[in-house]
Amino acid sequence: MDSVVRNTNVSTETDSGWCCLLTLQVGTNLTDLLIQKKITIRELGGCMGPIWPSYYGDCSAVLFMIDAANPTQISSSCVQLLSLLSAEQLASASVLILFNKIDLPCYMSLVEMKSLFRIQDIISCANQPITVVETSARDGTGLPDVLQWLRSTLKEPS
Repeated sequence: MDSVVRNTNVSTETDSGWCCLLTLQVGTNLTDLLIQKKITIRELGGCMGPIWPSYYGDCSAVLFMIDAANPTQISSSCVQLLSLLSAEQLASASVLILFNKIDLPCYMSLVEMKSLFRIQDIISCANQPITVVETSARDGTGLPDVLQWLRSTLKEPS
């Protein structure tokens, strides 16, 4: 069983047929997915940042979700991301950065988000492989890309 840490929860019925759960989270939640094998996803909200390291031990991949429609949270999200990337226990964990809420009219474009986060600098300095995807939990945009990333990242070694 692989374990994945993410910092938000996604879900609702979408046009593409994916089922996603949209809920505000307080504390932690577990979700099991069956993608070639059982994958346990532990949702840890941003306010739970101080306890994130206690969950890194069993983690083989990280989904880090950022609200692309909330520019006031960019700096704190970036600090949390850098802290996560510098954690020794996550040095070999693959990282998927999700810029969510791209369905809202006030969202920042991928170019703006990458610039504010200095994603190229982060990627070049990080030990982990990092992928960036735009998503909308509400309409399902990007969710097939997330599932494909999970399949390829957490596949059994040959």
